[in-house]
Amino acid sequence: MPPHQAFTIDARAGAARAGVLRTAHGDVRTPAFVPLASSATVRSLQAEEVAALGYEMVLGNTFHLFIQPGPELIERMGGLHEFMAWRRPIITDSGGFQVFSMGHGSVAEEVKRRRDRGTAADPRILSIEEEGVRFRSYLDGSERFMGPETSMEVQAALGSDVALAFDECTPFNVSRDYTARSTERTHRWLDRCTAWHERNAPPGQLLYGIVQGGVYEDLRRESAQRVAAAPVGGIAVGGSLGQDKGQMQEVVAWALDELPDAAPRHLLGIGDVDDILGAVAAGIDTFDCATPTRLARHGTVLVPDPEARWRLDLTKATWRESRAPIDPNCRCPACREHTRGYLHYLSRAKELTAARLLTLHNLTFMAELMRGLREAVIESRLEGYRDAVLGGAEPFGPVSAGSRESALSIP
Repeated sequence: MPPHQAFTIDARAGAARAGVLRTAHGDVRTPAFVPLASSATVRSLQAEEVAALGYEMVLGNTFHLFIQPGPELIERMGGLHEFMAWRRPIITDSGGFQVFSMGHGSVAEEVKRRRDRGTAADPRILSIEEEGVRFRSYLDGSERFMGPETSMEVQAALGSDVALAFDECTPFNVSRDYTARSTERTHRWLDRCTAWHERNAPPGQLLYGIVQGGVYEDLRRESAQRVAAAPVGGIAVGGSLGQDKGQMQEVVAWALDELPDAAPRHLLGIGDVDDILGAVAAGIDTFDCATPTRLARHGTVLVPDPEARWRLDLTKATWRESRAPIDPNCRCPACREHTRGYLHYLSRAKELTAARLLTLHNLTFMAELMRGLREAVIESRLEGYRDAVLGGAEPFGPVSAGSRESALSIP
């Protein structure tokens, strides 16, 4: 494993770390939540608004940008940073999760952007071979191909700061035998990704390998060891993490046991409050997930209520005449200017303003949670902070009213 010079650890609290990931487009303070800009936008927001909330990195979706508008166009437009006017760090996923979920059917229709579910005579996945995957585009039904080199080429054209190696993302319900064969193929694909990246990567782009292995301890540990031995700049934990939160914690722990301390560690697709609290305590540095922004588009906001899984559904009739804000202690525009009653009306009417305001609120909540976690690690009070949030406390860490006003005052 090469030295991970791009990542430094500044403080520890047990297994938890607070550090800095240095990229070609700036630093990312960890632990950090990474909002999804799947199709070159954090939906409903401008890039400068996402930055004003305190976010230092977003995630672009290699698969969706491959389908449209295409990496060639984005490259001609100056790369993804210029194309979407986000001039801070960007991580791009490999496309493996999306291309395989078309066949396994494990991802919500909204996330996959599919126009139809396909038929037996017109399958979405045409073949999975050693070379890569042939599939039909959700846009026009045309046959497309993606393999390790394709994924690397697309991510190089996008110009992301962190690229992920192409992998097969298996769902929970496949057999151990299939999981083992799939994991070995992912490792062979990692070798092809690192070989391509070493020859052709844009200056400064980091490559992360992805740990697979399903819910099987020996496969997870072997995969973590294999990825850790590869010439990568960081490591992501992906694939099926189990059927409940307890199993997820166990699966993540198996992988972390085998990873080098110096490597930055990313957990793919995890964004619930309790999951993030547990994963930070276990030693994860960065996260990405669609949950906060997807919930907002469906009228649900994040609130300090563990019994309701930190969720409040504003579309319910209960809030029709409520004059209360979502959270009186939150300084986002939705809470600062509007009532639950008004936001209920907007959400039920499916007004675009609802998606925008609730997205601002949910990303504010997540930004404050991550800032609170980082400060708790630095100040050696992580256990107390975690217990307080799990008990229903506000996620906001200690900060002056003036600094919070400045950080969260979005026009």
